[in-house]
Amino acid sequence: MLSALTPSDPLLTNPFSAFATSFMPWDCHDLFSPTSPKPVTSSSGSDEPDPPNEKPKPDPDEPDRHVASVMDERKRRRMISNRESARRSRMRKQRHLENLRNQLNKCRIENRELNNRLQFVLHHCNRVRTENELLRSERTLLRHKVSNLTQFLFCQQLQPAWTHHDPINLLH
Repeated sequence: MLSALTPSDPLLTNPFSAFATSFMPWDCHDLFSPTSPKPVTSSSGSDEPDPPNEKPKPDPDEPDRHVASVMDERKRRRMISNRESARRSRMRKQRHLENLRNQLNKCRIENRELNNRLQFVLHHCNRVRTENELLRSERTLLRHKVSNLTQFLFCQQLQPAWTHHDPINLLH
């Protein structure tokens, strides 16, 4: 029975020939809208409506417009996303810069404190050095005095032996 059918047989034709074009459900907004259908006007210039058996021809640019609107929406979302990302990046950069400024200020304060401590230590070191030089010179002076006193005492101990004895007896 199947072999008896020819390719031009009406049983083999597509029953959904209305969908053979690039029709998509979202392309036709009037199918699901609750409003009444709009009257179709003739393009012949007369005021008479089109005959009821004629179907309006689909606009060949409609799918392209839909694709363009989808692309425009994606482009708009991507642009918004990029702007938000750039804003977040600027905020991160600003926070990082603020942290660096805070670190710089802390380092400057610490550097100033360390410099003050260094100046104090150098001043104290100079005072100790000066005091040390004074003590050395005082030690030298005292050593000299002790040496003089030792010589004087030694001379004093020898002198009584010369004064109590008769110089003539010393010769014998």
